[in-house]
Amino acid sequence: MAYRKLGRTSSQRKALLRDLTTDLIVNERIETTETRAKELRSVAEKMITLGKRGDLHARRQAAAYIRRDKAITTNEEGAESSVYALQKLFNDVAPRYAERQGGYTRIMKVGPRRGDGAPMVIIELV
Repeated sequence: MAYRKLGRTSSQRKALLRDLTTDLIVNERIETTETRAKELRSVAEKMITLGKRGDLHARRQAAAYIRRDKAITTNEEGAESSVYALQKLFNDVAPRYAERQGGYTRIMKVGPRRGDGAPMVIIELV
């Protein structure tokens, strides 16, 4: 099998990955378990590739997957503005990787979680 089930039904798994992908785009760095991060990596990289394409069809495909969350962005003058995660993906995140052919995320191990000892990692955009 080419994916991890993460102990959930298919609809729950899709919702989890949608939420994690949106949070990664908004915050650019999140802490989660190692298995979730490894599954998230492939989905997030596909979304960034859609952002690099930048056409209307790619925008609609990304909009069908990414949740409608607000992200705070800062421009060159230091003024903060609120944009949606989809806008941030296409306007801020994807242009950063115009010259890069994949490998947009980095996974760093943190250590075990206090409650159950699950291996925790930080996944961030490079």
